[in-house]
This record gives sequence, structure tokens and C-alpha cells, in this order.
Amino acid sequence: MTAEPPSPTGRRKTSLARDLLAVTKPRIISLLLVTAVAPMYAAGSPSLTLVLVVLLGGYLMAGGANAVNMYMDRDIDDRMARTRLRPIPSGRMFPVAVLAFGVALALAATMLLAHFANLLAATMALAGFYFYVFIYTRWLKRSTPQNIVIGGAAGAFPPLVGWSAVTGRLDLAAAYLFLIVFYWTPPHFWALALLKARDYGRAGVPMAPLVWGEGETKRQMLWYTLVLIPLTLLPVALGTFGTLYLVSALVLDAVFLWSVVRVLRTTNYTAVAWQTYRFSLLYLALLFLAMALDRHIFT
Repeated sequence: MTAEPPSPTGRRKTSLARDLLAVTKPRIISLLLVTAVAPMYAAGSPSLTLVLVVLLGGYLMAGGANAVNMYMDRDIDDRMARTRLRPIPSGRMFPVAVLAFGVALALAATMLLAHFANLLAATMALAGFYFYVFIYTRWLKRSTPQNIVIGGAAGAFPPLVGWSAVTGRLDLAAAYLFLIVFYWTPPHFWALALLKARDYGRAGVPMAPLVWGEGETKRQMLWYTLVLIPLTLLPVALGTFGTLYLVSALVLDAVFLWSVVRVLRTTNYTAVAWQTYRFSLLYLALLFLAMALDRHIFT
């Protein structure tokens, strides 16, 4: 006896679930969650329940911001090769449905964090949502090549969420974590922008390589990396982290700097820029993991 094929209704439900997940951009969120949870262990000894609350609340808030971002960028997503298959430009979802879904996720995240963590953590998460949606997406992205510099602050809020969820406050150590992500963002994203410049050009987005040129963008990547390196070491001077973190940061910083210098010095930079972009993701994840391990295993 042969099995019956899945019904059209079943396929539609599966497709809708897949599209709802897609508008949250789960691959992007994974790194944000690392930078939220690792500071929790750097700040103290959180319960498993609190960690799960921050993970779920962080995913819902970031997913909501990404969904609203897709709604706002629906006109340019259709012009870019890497985004034209997203649910809205492909016609699989109505724009207003994506907007409503994003707002609902953000509301659920705010209530969850406020009730099960604390009000400060919920406020920091919501601040990141508004910064990403209104400051970066609505204002900066289409108006200035500094978009990723200033707008990148949105991605620096997760460490504040994790830290405040455990401590109930924000202090100098939390500020250093914010600044580390803030200064990491330009060299990380510009490595990708160098590769996707034509796409951004078709969409009319003034990314750095299009406005400043490739050479200046590479130099800016180097300058931001040179600022980032001492920032990663300052928490050691503050006494927040110890030897394990210091050694890890020095090694990661050296490799990241070498990678950025290779982009700067190479004319045919496609492969090198892609390697730098991919390593930058690993760099940040390992740096924050070292923070947690330093406080809980080697102290």
C-alpha cells in the first residue's frame, strides 16, 4: 500500500511556518544570542531558567526587529540578488502580515523579559529593537555610508540585556562589552559589503565601498580594528576578566588584525574578504565564550 502524498493544505502550513521562521533571520540571531548569554556568566551565576528566558526573549526581540526590517526594506529587497527570494519580495507573504508578526514578537519579548528577568533587561532589549528599526533601517541605511557604524549599535545591545538580567544594573564592564561589539561591527560588515557592493548599488543603498571607494573602506576597516583591540583588553585592566580571557583576546585579536591587513593589501580581495567576514563571526563568538569560561572555570 502506497502512502498518500501530503495534502496541499499541509504543504501550505509547512511553507508558512518556514517563511515565518525565515523573516526572523535565525542565522543572524544565533551570534546575538551568544553575546547575550556569555555576559550572563561573566556577570555572575545565572539560573538555567533565567538563561532560557534571555535566550527566548532575545530571539523573539531580534526576530521581531528582523521581521519589521524586512517590511521596511521590501522595496529594495526585490532589487538585490541575495534578498529577492525573501517571503515578501517573492510574494509568499503579505507585507502587513510580516509587520504584524514582527511587532507581536517584540511585544511578547518585552513582556517575557520584564516578568521573568527584570525591567532593565526588557528595556535594553526594546531599545535595541527601536534602534535597529528606526535609527538604522528607517533613517541611516539609505542616507549615509556611516549607516553601519552608527546603526551597528543595535547589535551591541544584547550584552547589555544579558548583563542586566543577572546584575539588575549597568556598569563600566557592561559598557566595555557594548563598545567591543560596536567597534567590531564595521570591519565585520564592510568585509561583506566589499563583496556585495553591486547588489547595494542596484538597491541604491550608500554602503561605504560605493561612496568612499574600496581603498578607503579597507583603511577604515583597519582603523576600527585598531580601536577594537585595546577595547578587548580593557576589561582585564578593570579586573573583570583574568588570564584565560587575556590570552584568548590576544590570539583572536592578532588573527583578526592579520586578516584585515590581508584585505587591505590584496588587490583581488574576494576570497580574503570572505574569509575575514567568516572569521569575524567566529572571533566574536570565541571572545565572548572566553569571558564566560574565564569567570567560571579558571577562577
